[in-house]
Amino acid sequence: MQSAHINHLIDPSCADPHPQPADLLAWYDQHGRDLPWRLKGGRRPDPYHVWLSEIMLQQTTVAAVKPYFAAFLEAFPTVQALAAADDGLVMEMWAGLGYYARARNLLKCARVVTETYGGQFPQTASALKELPGIGDYTSAAIAAIAFNEPAAVVDGNIERVISRLYTIETPLPAAKVEIKAKVDALTPQDRPGDFAQAMMDLGATLCTPKAPKCLICCWREACAAHAIGIEERFPIKPQKKPKPVRYGTVFWIERNGQAFLIRRPERGLLGGMLALVSTDWDAEAPVPAAPCSAEWQVLPNEVKHVFTHFELRLSVWVARVDKAPPLQGEWRKMDTQLLSALPTVMKKAAKLAMTR
Repeated sequence: MQSAHINHLIDPSCADPHPQPADLLAWYDQHGRDLPWRLKGGRRPDPYHVWLSEIMLQQTTVAAVKPYFAAFLEAFPTVQALAAADDGLVMEMWAGLGYYARARNLLKCARVVTETYGGQFPQTASALKELPGIGDYTSAAIAAIAFNEPAAVVDGNIERVISRLYTIETPLPAAKVEIKAKVDALTPQDRPGDFAQAMMDLGATLCTPKAPKCLICCWREACAAHAIGIEERFPIKPQKKPKPVRYGTVFWIERNGQAFLIRRPERGLLGGMLALVSTDWDAEAPVPAAPCSAEWQVLPNEVKHVFTHFELRLSVWVARVDKAPPLQGEWRKMDTQLLSALPTVMKKAAKLAMTR
C-alpha cells in the first residue's frame, strides 16, 4: 500500500537529468504549504505582509511565527500603523520571538518606508537592501515574492537543496557564493516569487536534514547526491564549537501583587525589552550586589538559556519590598500578561519566582 501511494505522488514528467524550474513549480502548485502571508498561482501578496513575515521568519520556525504575524497584522494592519506604534508596545508584542534586534529594526524600517517612500516599499532587491534590518536574503525574497523580480533567494532550506542537487563539497559558509550562483541560474523570469517559495517548501517538507523523502521529490532524477545515496552528507558544515557559558543573577522584586521591571538599554542583547533587574553576564559567576535592601531568598533552581553564541545560567533572587528600588522601572501586575511581555530568558526566571 505504501509503495502504491508513493507511485501516485511521483510525477513521471520529472525524469529529467537537470533540475527544471517548471517541474518544481508544478509540484508547488499542488503541494506547497498554505501560509497566512502567502498567495499562490503567480498572484503577488501585499509587500508589507511579505516583509513582516520574512523578518519574523529569520532564525525562527513557521509554527512560532504564525501567531505573532496574526497579532501584528491585527494591531498594525499597515506599515504606516506600525511606524506610528509605541516602541515599548512593539517590543512587548515581539517578546518570546527572540533575536530582538529584529523588532528594533522593524520599527526603524517601517518609519523609513513611511517617511521616505510614502508607505510604499521599494520594488528592487538593491533598493530594499538599503532599508534597516534588510540584508541579502530578505531583500531578494521581498523583491521576488512581492514584486516579481527574478532575484536569487537563498535561505537554509535552499542551501540544503542546492548542495545536494550539485554535491557541493565546499563547507558552509564558504559555499554560499557557489550556492547563490546555482540558484541565480535556476531562477526563472516567470513566477520567480513562487519559485523561491517552492524551493523553501521543498527543503522544509521533502529535502529535510534527516531522512529526506527523495522518492516523492520531483527533482530526484536530477539530484547528484540522491544518485549515489549520500543525501544526508550535504550541506557540509564545519564542526560546531562548544558554546561558552556565562553567569549572572536576576532579581525578582514584588510588592502588593506586582513585580518591578526595567527596560533594558537599546543596544545589546534584549535591547529595549522589559526585563527583571539583572547583573552583568560574565564568564565567571559574579558576586551579586542586590539592587535594594531586603530579605532576599535565593531560589534552588537556576535558569538556563541558550543564545546564538553562548549559554546563560542565571541565579534567581526574590524579595518582597515596601518601596521601589532606586532604579528607573515600572510595576506590573503578576499575571500572564506580564509573562507575555518578557523575553524568553526573563520569562523563565519570572515563572520560577511566581511559582516558588
